[in-house]
Amino acid sequence: MPRSSKKARRLVADGRTYLWTVRHGHHVLDDNGCRKTLTLHCWPPGTGGPLRFVFDEGPGRYVSGFTTGSGEVGEVGVGALNLHEPGTVRVLLDAASARGWQPGERRDTKVDGWTFLGAAVAVRG
Repeated sequence: MPRSSKKARRLVADGRTYLWTVRHGHHVLDDNGCRKTLTLHCWPPGTGGPLRFVFDEGPGRYVSGFTTGSGEVGEVGVGALNLHEPGTVRVLLDAASARGWQPGERRDTKVDGWTFLGAAVAVRG
C-alpha cells in the first residue's frame, strides 16, 4: 500500500526528532502561481516551533506540476531538488541551522527556500 502524502514523516537529526510534510498550494494574492512548502515540526510538541521552507513559482523557478515529480522544485541554471526525499530535507535542515535557526525556539520560522537551493543541490549532487 503506498504511503499517504498527507501523513507527516519522521526525521532524526543531531539527537532531535522532527516530523515533516510537503504541501502544494497557490499564492492567490499575486498571480495565482504555485507554491511548495516543506514544514518541519519539532517532536514532541512544545519543544520548538515549526520551520517552513517556502518555494514560490516565479521567473526561472518552478514547483512540481504535471510534467515533474510531485515534490520537485527547481531553478534554471541552478538545479532541482525533490522535497519528498529525506536526504533533501536533512540538507535543508542543516543549511537552516548553519544560518542560525535554533530548533528550540518556540516561534514559527518561515524562510525563502530558494535561498537554500544552490547549496542544497551542490550537497545532494
